[in-house]
Amino acid sequence: METIAISKFKATCLALMEKVRRTGKPILVTRKGQPVAQVVPPPPVSKPKSWLGCLSSKGKITGDIISPVCSEGEWEAFKSSKNG
Repeated sequence: METIAISKFKATCLALMEKVRRTGKPILVTRKGQPVAQVVPPPPVSKPKSWLGCLSSKGKITGDIISPVCSEGEWEAFKSSKNG
């Protein structure tokens, strides 16, 4: 583990924290040779589960999904009632 004096840590704090995040190795901060603090990397970020496809296993097909819903005669009657 890398050890650094508190005065040097104060001067280079942001760069040292980025180094810890990037390398994953902690740094021990000391004052007059005595440990004062330890900078450790953050825990791994867990990505939230995507909402896409969340209902994929919930649906159920109960009938014929290919055939028309009504007969051709009913469809023609529906079309003529909309135009007139």
